[in-house]
Amino acid sequence: MEIMDQVKKGTTTVGLICGGGVVLASEKRATMGSFIASRAAKKIYRVDERMGMTTAGIVGDAQTLVRLISVEAKLYKIRRQEPMSVKAMTTLLSNVLSGQRMFPYIVQLLVGGIDRNGAHIFSIDPFGGNTDEKEIAATGSGSPIAYGVLEDRYSKGMPLEEGISLAIQALHSAMKRDSASGGDMQVVVIRKEKYEEVGEEKIKELRSAFN
Repeated sequence: MEIMDQVKKGTTTVGLICGGGVVLASEKRATMGSFIASRAAKKIYRVDERMGMTTAGIVGDAQTLVRLISVEAKLYKIRRQEPMSVKAMTTLLSNVLSGQRMFPYIVQLLVGGIDRNGAHIFSIDPFGGNTDEKEIAATGSGSPIAYGVLEDRYSKGMPLEEGISLAIQALHSAMKRDSASGGDMQVVVIRKEKYEEVGEEKIKELRSAFN
């Protein structure tokens, strides 16, 4: 419980499966207790051509896992001549985390992407627990607030553009009530054709509708 309390501090990230792809989003505030350490922290990382990972928890642990899994994805592609599936990547991450029970990585992760089997989002806890989230997911201290918005407004197969707007709305609501979440936002859209970051101007435009 103490470890999970640490993981929950200071972040809100969300993931949605939409018609045609996956949306991942996070705010950019990093905190050290009550101190705002950064207003531009990166919390979504590209770990393969059509796969991204959101991170909550200790930044150093998250970055170490990003480096490790990105290398493993490249090696897999060289050996097999095809990209690693989302399920395979999350299984590998789970095994790494499970093997570190004595000195765990203090992280909570969302891995989302598209492979030959379609769009997927998995959530992974610090001890390697791996859950296939069929529609929506959220992590971090603002996740209860974000879930309230997502559960109310999400519909299966919703268009990607609506998914982007909903992810921003969920983050915006969390940031208004959770002091450890704030700053700007990062939003990523993963389609079969490409991995793409949503521009700052578009995020500001969509976010203004919820002020």
